[in-house]
Amino acid sequence: MKKLLILSIFCTFLLSSQLFFTPFESQKALKTIIKEIRGAKSRIDIAMYSFTNKKLAKELKNAARRGVKIQIIFDSDQNLKSRYSQIGYLAKYRNIQIFTLSGKRIKDSENFGRMHIKMALIDNKTLIFGSANWTNSAFKRNYELIYIVKDYALAKKALKYFNRLLKKSKLY
Repeated sequence: MKKLLILSIFCTFLLSSQLFFTPFESQKALKTIIKEIRGAKSRIDIAMYSFTNKKLAKELKNAARRGVKIQIIFDSDQNLKSRYSQIGYLAKYRNIQIFTLSGKRIKDSENFGRMHIKMALIDNKTLIFGSANWTNSAFKRNYELIYIVKDYALAKKALKYFNRLLKKSKLY
């Protein structure tokens, strides 16, 4: 009986998930993301189209100071030209590596698509993704969804995709 209870708790942890809809559940979503960042032990990998949220940037800075290795891929156009982007703020901290990436080149044009992913992977086990950028608008004004799941198989798949993006990225 005791083994069954422990197995049940372990499986619940492995497969637990939460779904948030902003702006209605913005505070819950933000608090949960912050809790996940604060609980990170070894690494955080992020691919984010737009990142202007200072609260989340500060939490990442604090995680880096605790020794958590952080890699963030930003969309080039969206972040290099924005005075609100947290790219410059985060780039100055040890344990944080910043990369930029554009989408694929548009045929017969000098223009590129976008790196439009909104994903964070914490300790290779927690995956945060959805339609929401890490911006104030995403948490306060926009209708977005944020899904947080603890699932090793999904996290492994997400990490593989992240690493493919990383190989195409440029160090900031």
